[in-house]
Parts: sequence; structure tokens; C-alpha cells
Amino acid sequence: MTREERLLFCKQCENQKMDLKQGIICSLTGAPAAFEGTCDDFVDSPEKAALHQSHASPEVDGSDTVILSPEELEKYRSEQNLGLGIAAALGTGLVGAILWATLTVATGYQIGYMALAIGFGVGFMNRQAGKGIDPIFGISGAIIALVSVFLGNIFSIIAIASDELQSTFFETLSIIDFSLLFQVMMDDFSPIDILFYGIAAYEGYKFSFRTFEKA
Repeated sequence: MTREERLLFCKQCENQKMDLKQGIICSLTGAPAAFEGTCDDFVDSPEKAALHQSHASPEVDGSDTVILSPEELEKYRSEQNLGLGIAAALGTGLVGAILWATLTVATGYQIGYMALAIGFGVGFMNRQAGKGIDPIFGISGAIIALVSVFLGNIFSIIAIASDELQSTFFETLSIIDFSLLFQVMMDDFSPIDILFYGIAAYEGYKFSFRTFEKA
């Protein structure tokens, strides 16, 4: 058995304890579990299993979790900066929306994949600046990603209109009828747009969390 397979049992066992150097160890032996198949000393403890679940943070590759001790959890929480994370995410989202509009005018196509890039960028910058591990970082990242993609769509429509009218972006913005703007968005809306919005929100959420290397 691998250590990961044994840990699935240990995390639910009453006899486990946390060692800052070795990770989860057996309180009876003072060493990491070494059993094969089943452990004769296993005592089920739903409370400890729930505790470990609440202390789980995202792994770098997104396929596993790293267990943090209460001390580590408190340390990383003290390093969080929600305001800075949101500011960085908002700035990235705005830049992404403007870039999307610029590419739309340059290519003549509204490239939907830009929504995915915006979602990733928002989440990544939220994580880098905010160093968050609490759910609020993911929630804010998802919301900012959605708003940024929405703005990207609006900016693209205005940019196309300004190109056709041979006027500047801000001149077009000052005279445009927003009721018509939203009507154009609805007319152009397709099921694939829902997918892009959904993936962007997921990326904004997932990539907003601080990641940790496995010991």
C-alpha cells in the first residue's frame, strides 16, 4: 500500500495524531502507518475525519489535497489579504475585457476563448495577491470573472460599433442606446456562451486559492 492509501484510513482513526515533521502518524507507535491491507488498531472517528476535511487546502495539480495542522492553518490565514486580492483580480479582469474588445476589432471575430483566459487571469492574480485559503477568495474570484467576461462582451460590441461609425470608443459609449446594446447581446447569445461563462467562473473560483506542495 502507498502512504496515500494508508492515510485514507488514518484520517478517520481515533488513534492518529499530527506531527509537524512527519505529518499524520499513529499515536500508539509514534510513527507513520505501515500496515498492509487493514490496521488491527483502527478505531473509527467521524469527528477527526471531519476535522481533516475542514483543514484541506487545494493541491498544486488540483487532483489531491494537503492537510494543514491548526497551527499552519492559522499562520496562512494571517497572511491573507482579501482587499489586495480583489483589487488585483478587478484590475486583471478590466485589462482582459479591454484586450478582448481590441482583439475583436482587430480580427473581426469575438473570440469566445478569451473568456477562459480572463477567468484564469482573474483567479491567478487573486491568488497571488490575496494568498487566500478561505472560501470568500474563491467566491470573489468567480464573481469578478463573470463580471469581467460580461464587460468584455459589452466592450467588444461598443468597439465594433465605434469602428463602423469611425468614432472613438468613448464617443460611441456616450451616444449608444444601452437598451439596444443588451438586445444585441441577447440576439448574439448562444448555448456555447453559457459554457464559456461557466468555465470562466469556475476558473475564477478554483485558481483564487493558495496552493501548497505536498511534503
